[in-house]
Amino acid sequence: MDQSDPSQTEALLAVRGLTKIFGSLKACDNVDLTIGRGEIHALLGENGAGKSTLVKMLFGSLEPASGTIHWKGEPVRISSPAQARALGIGMVFQHFSLFEALTAAENIALSIDDDTPIMKIAERARNLSKAYGLPLDPFSHVGDLSVGERQRIEIIRCLLQEPELIILDEPTSVLTPQEADKLFETLERLKGEGKSILYISHRLEEVKRICDRATVLRHGKVVGHCDPKQETAASLARMMVGLEVQNVTRDVPAQANDHRPLLEIDKLSRKPATPFSVALRDISVTVHAGEVLGIAGVAGNGQGEFFEAVSGEALQDRADTVRVAGHTVGRLGITQRRLKGAAFVPEERLGHGAAPAMKLSENLFLSRYRTDARDYMGAAGTIRTSRIAAAAKRIVEAMDVRKSAEDPEASALSGGNLQKFIIGRELDREPKVMVVNQPTWGVDAGAAARIRQALIDLARSGSAVLVISQDLDELFEMSDAIAVMHDGQLSAPIPIAEATFEKVGLLMGGADAAHPPRPFEEEAV
Repeated sequence: MDQSDPSQTEALLAVRGLTKIFGSLKACDNVDLTIGRGEIHALLGENGAGKSTLVKMLFGSLEPASGTIHWKGEPVRISSPAQARALGIGMVFQHFSLFEALTAAENIALSIDDDTPIMKIAERARNLSKAYGLPLDPFSHVGDLSVGERQRIEIIRCLLQEPELIILDEPTSVLTPQEADKLFETLERLKGEGKSILYISHRLEEVKRICDRATVLRHGKVVGHCDPKQETAASLARMMVGLEVQNVTRDVPAQANDHRPLLEIDKLSRKPATPFSVALRDISVTVHAGEVLGIAGVAGNGQGEFFEAVSGEALQDRADTVRVAGHTVGRLGITQRRLKGAAFVPEERLGHGAAPAMKLSENLFLSRYRTDARDYMGAAGTIRTSRIAAAAKRIVEAMDVRKSAEDPEASALSGGNLQKFIIGRELDREPKVMVVNQPTWGVDAGAAARIRQALIDLARSGSAVLVISQDLDELFEMSDAIAVMHDGQLSAPIPIAEATFEKVGLLMGGADAAHPPRPFEEEAV
């Protein structure tokens, strides 16, 4: 492990002893960090390690309890994002802050402090997008754009402020492999121009590929620095979690007698529910007992609408459009589908998967008081709290959910730990069909491995598992076959033995599976 850092005189940004306390929790504990000029510096750590707290202090969204920040060798106090931008610090957040009804140029204008005319902003945005290879029509409405195009708006908006340090939070989580490669080219160009980048990602292979140095946080403390190119993904993960991360094993499904179709979707179509929703068009797919089917796709191509239709949040016109374990459920809601043996984990864990202000045990009861009434409801409507507490404890232990209290509110858990609890809550029911949307988005390597292995194990026990994910590494690790969703349509599943990143990535970008593009050398001259 390389402990060397640029000296403070060479540093663009130097943090010394930065500490942030929330109640009794030290989210950042005496953190030291140095970012040199013209380097791509990775910030690594588990969920809850303190990464978000640290960058929020650097960007002025939070103020430290103690410690110092030096910018170009001078101590500074960054009390707001506007002040951070004025210094030369820009940030592109993982979750975009764009208004869908406005154009790209109008969204950019909202972040510019002066009264620059909108046409001037559009011209600057277009010129910058061409210069950095990030194609963008400044007059396109955000609601009509793909997620990759929306990210370009965020990056262009950041670059227009001419930052010297750019903070990127999980920038490739919504991109196709081809779009990610283009982003990496842009980052290398920015680095060549002397700009510095603080890069946060759980995708360790891309950290190894593009980052010059890494700082690793664990439980709010810096536990080391290294050159990622000299490490393996496994050694980086071990530094983050403090122990070996379990390998995910995906045995070939046994050709058992019970290879029944457990989830059947037949010609599912759905009109857009809102002006910015995606229409679903004639989707048919089957998942059998013992199988994991992965659904790939760039966000915003109908995955959310598909999940709503399969889970019963949106009903179908025909009852036989969706079948669960042989039962027609197309006209049934979520609870009725769960009673037939299905389980669902939505993309948004806080607010959709769990009520933020309610305790874990209360969230568990909310999901089971109808489906498991005999276990958790007594005479005259009384609640069997001891059984609920026992079930919650069982789930916490099975999924290694780390918490600061015996029965905390859902909002008190880190994102990864809440995700483990929500998935564990559904696995504990041993469902026949499990549908999960973005199972490990923003989850650290250790938690991700545990979640993926649990879903594989459920399938191998005889259930059907459908996983919707934007993470191709995840899908290739878990799936027996991968289908691709683009513009509300689903491709035929590709057996994992025949799937490649290039083939799936092209489908994610809209290539016609029946007529893939020819190699360059076959193109007509």
